[in-house]
Amino acid sequence: MKNKDYKKFYNLEEYLFQVVGPRFRKDGTLSVDDFFCIVIWKANRAKTNIKKKLSRTTTLSESIKELTNDVIQSKSLEEKLETMIKKWKFGLPMATAILTVLYPEDFTVYDYRVREQLGLSDIYSVKKYFKDFLPVVKKYAKSLNQSMRETDKELWGKSFFDDLQKLIK
Repeated sequence: MKNKDYKKFYNLEEYLFQVVGPRFRKDGTLSVDDFFCIVIWKANRAKTNIKKKLSRTTTLSESIKELTNDVIQSKSLEEKLETMIKKWKFGLPMATAILTVLYPEDFTVYDYRVREQLGLSDIYSVKKYFKDFLPVVKKYAKSLNQSMRETDKELWGKSFFDDLQKLIK
């Protein structure tokens, strides 16, 4: 039996952004395991439904390969997100989570906690994501001199902390 470094899965976010994303950007591949690591990182509760959706007409491996090719072949960032939502039927939060791991300089996760911290109304479309959400996150990140990913974590953490304070008061 081959030894495997299972500890890499302990901090899933670190694994995704230090191993999976860079590997994808280098060779354009995304394994089924790594794809589902992204899904679980974003919303563990969604993994079974996503598995069923992706394996209805073909194998998971073939679906992930086709999805990856679709994303790579999309000419613009908007087209990448449209493909994830319209063709692959992912909601905006999951679609942006997947694309954030693959393209962290171009996407950030659309999350209700972050949206609320920025004082934005709900966003349901690709156009609104690029027009109303992404520029605000980028501006906020720039004002703090940090990456969008760090900004996303900070805003999510503040929302979590605020909710925690409400709970314990």
